[in-house]
Amino acid sequence: MYVNDDLKKALEVLRQGGVILYPTDSVWGLGCDATNPEAVKRIFGIKQREDVKSMLVLIENPNMLNSYVREVPEVAWQLIEVTDKPLTIIYPGAKNLAPNLIASDGSIGIRVTTEKFTGQLIQRFRKPIVSTSANISGKPTPQNFDGIGEAILSAVDYVVQYRQDDRSKNSPSSILKLGVGGEIQIIRS
Repeated sequence: MYVNDDLKKALEVLRQGGVILYPTDSVWGLGCDATNPEAVKRIFGIKQREDVKSMLVLIENPNMLNSYVREVPEVAWQLIEVTDKPLTIIYPGAKNLAPNLIASDGSIGIRVTTEKFTGQLIQRFRKPIVSTSANISGKPTPQNFDGIGEAILSAVDYVVQYRQDDRSKNSPSSILKLGVGGEIQIIRS
């Protein structure tokens, strides 16, 4: 399948409030429109995960941050610029996202994706998309497409074809939490 067809189909599903299974710059992810509470609720159901455990969102350009975070701490721009591996940053003061995606303290985890397909998808969608590992909550995170279980594959509305044959052993992103004053807490290195 051509990448362009794959992009079109994934985009159509996102616009209809559906859930996709797609490659990210870390592990394969379950994704949906990060502004659609019903779509977010479906992902919690697919993962069999409590909706008090927040999920992260992907954007394709750091400039999108200002639309979804009240005040981006200055240190965030530096971290994004110097990171050489997938880095999710938890920001205080989330806005314009599905309420059930935002943590109880008002924060949200956001990563600027470096994955080509996902970047193009978000650019065309013009909104962030949810990214959470493609596994049932509590089960091991699959390192590539082959490790994704049938329960996940059959529960989504569209499975992206791109990179299914990539056998790289991928890991989840590093996670840092930023405070309003720029303090940094390492959640996962």
